[in-house]
Amino acid sequence: MIPQPPALVCQICKQPISPQNGTIGEVVRPSLSAFIKKKDPAWDGKGFICFDDLGKFRRDYVKEVLEDEIGELSALDQEVVESLQAHEILSSDISKQFEKKLTFGERLSDTIAAFGGSWTFIIFFSVVLLLCILINSFILATRAFDPYPYILMNLVLSALAALQAPVIMISQNRGEARDRARGENDYKVNLKAELEIRHLHEKIDHLLRRQYNRLFEIQQIQIELLEELTRKSEKTPPAPAT
Repeated sequence: MIPQPPALVCQICKQPISPQNGTIGEVVRPSLSAFIKKKDPAWDGKGFICFDDLGKFRRDYVKEVLEDEIGELSALDQEVVESLQAHEILSSDISKQFEKKLTFGERLSDTIAAFGGSWTFIIFFSVVLLLCILINSFILATRAFDPYPYILMNLVLSALAALQAPVIMISQNRGEARDRARGENDYKVNLKAELEIRHLHEKIDHLLRRQYNRLFEIQQIQIELLEELTRKSEKTPPAPAT
């Protein structure tokens, strides 16, 4: 059985935490580390901090940065900030969410709007009108139920147009609401991606500077070792000739 590593004490919450659930201060970005220092003076930038506390500080830091850049945060911005702490995925299928919330009337309006805006409806309605004209003008010329000028057919057409227009508007309004929700979701995803990329750049720069400093220290040690070896070789007398 593999022994578990000993717990470390978080410098913020003072609780023993498993090393897998936290990180050391040296890998925290300098800007975030300075923010933690400002909020909690006990932080020295080198100790151990758990991911829960780090997530809270990261959320507050991002919130402060956004408020400085864009002013008061909207509900969408606040949702993005909260998702950064919880490591949640913001992208979602808006169409499926809307399909689950549809009422019977909204489904019916979509079906009518889809049928009313198709060539099937145009051809079918044109055939019906043509049949009505032929029946009333020729087949039932002497006893037509709607003789010329086809007042009944005009009444039906007017009623159909009066009913069809609001049904189509209902469907269009729902389509606009879906597009608006899709736009809000895209804004949240783009904002979070921008923040994550910014943090990633800062972290990479910090790690590169830390790596360069360590390489420089190693190089200095190697130079000192070479100088020491050179001094020892100079002090060693040459072997006598035989």
